[in-house]
Amino acid sequence: MTATTPRTTRRLGRRFWWWVLTALLLALAFVWVFPFIWMVSASLKTSGEIFGGGLGLIPETLQWENYSRAWIDGRFNIYLLNTVIVTVATTAIVVVRCALAGYVLGRYRFPGSRLVIAILVATLFVPTGYTIIPVVKLSMELGLLDSLAGMILALAGAANVASILIYAGYFRGMPAELEEASIVDGAGFVRTFTQIMLPLSMPVTATVGILTFLFTWNAFFLPLVFSFSNPALRTVSVGMQAFVGENSTDWPGMAAAGVISLLPIVALFVFMQRYFVEGIAGAVKS
Repeated sequence: MTATTPRTTRRLGRRFWWWVLTALLLALAFVWVFPFIWMVSASLKTSGEIFGGGLGLIPETLQWENYSRAWIDGRFNIYLLNTVIVTVATTAIVVVRCALAGYVLGRYRFPGSRLVIAILVATLFVPTGYTIIPVVKLSMELGLLDSLAGMILALAGAANVASILIYAGYFRGMPAELEEASIVDGAGFVRTFTQIMLPLSMPVTATVGILTFLFTWNAFFLPLVFSFSNPALRTVSVGMQAFVGENSTDWPGMAAAGVISLLPIVALFVFMQRYFVEGIAGAVKS
């Protein structure tokens, strides 16, 4: 028999703990994604199967009409279009605004710059509910309360402090030679920002874009207020109320609507995850 050396024993011990850790992480990952898997399963079941089948994931018969009911009867074809319009427009406005603010705060030192940053950070502690009344009143006076334009401006008008600080940290880490070379070539502030600095900040732009997209897509309070008197303006998060009746709730239709509303988010993150990680890493490093 071959004697077991101390090195072999240590290697076997490390491999054993590696498999244990892998098994624990896989179990944790399954617990983490199980609600989404269950929702997909519930979207293909009847109401009786949902409540009678416990945590079972395999439907007896695939109920594809749940998606048709959610799409047409639940008006998710309209709500999804509203959500796309509001989310894309809000994300574009926030990215441009935060990039400009982050560029100035990250690259320039001016009197009161630290005070500006302190005020921005302080706004993080102001609850959203405290600002809804002035936002609604201003929108009413501008005639924007029952419109997608008003909803977009209200969502894009938030402080977005985290996005500004991510941009500021990223721009602060860029070499000063880039701006010096652009000044030598005769470029001004706008040209330097749009043609040099902003294209180089694509990773952090993707990060801010994804964070803003997620926040806007899942927003409920402001879209609810702006679509309260006009249900045709609802977004997908507010549109879930369409499946709750006075005496019953269409749980399979709601699950199907939930799957429909989540698919664009999953697709976006899969496509942009590399830029998202690079942007977060670059901002933290700076």
